Amino acid sequence: MNRNLLEPDPILLPQDHPDVPARAALDAGEDPRAVAAQHPAASLAWARLARAALDADDAVAAYAFARTGYHRGLDALRRAGWRGAGPVPASHAPNQGFLLSVLALADAAAAIGETEEHARCMQLLTDSDPRAVEVLGAR
Repeated sequence: MNRNLLEPDPILLPQDHPDVPARAALDAGEDPRAVAAQHPAASLAWARLARAALDADDAVAAYAFARTGYHRGLDALRRAGWRGAGPVPASHAPNQGFLLSVLALADAAAAIGETEEHARCMQLLTDSDPRAVEVLGAR
């Protein structure tokens, strides 16, 4: 066991988190805008909208979508007992929407010249899970 016993327990969002049905809808090919409207608390839908906006070279829209997903994810993490520090494993599917939103926010921040915000987001990802970017895939 390599876990630091002084570190808080990892936060695992519950299986009934809104990202779970949102992921099913997105994987079934539903439009991310419709999914975000149907599941506004689902960070994953906002992260997908942000990534699509980045792919379309609309960094401002991406920033707004990613920021929404980030804040919805923070709300969920806090309800699950997170106090702003400690592991948020990327391997746990319900956590991925939040982490993907943070990653998209970092990329959007970089695209609009917000270097400090980019650095903060990347540090949050590393602090949440040192393997987050690897687990979430290339951007």
